[in-house]
Amino acid sequence: MSLRLASDFLTVPIETVDRCVADALACAEHLGIEATPDIVERIAREHLLALVNSAPPPRTPR
Repeated sequence: MSLRLASDFLTVPIETVDRCVADALACAEHLGIEATPDIVERIAREHLLALVNSAPPPRTPR
């Protein structure tokens, strides 16, 4: 699952993707949601999208 997500989020280090997947699993379990692989991947994907979309744009040289 981490490798699949990492291939979709090339700018995110694999360690961050791994941590996001682990956090998504823990979050689902904490909330009492059945932590199926599909659910965990969907939660992790949403978190990664938020991470990527919240990054500031690259600076352009003057």
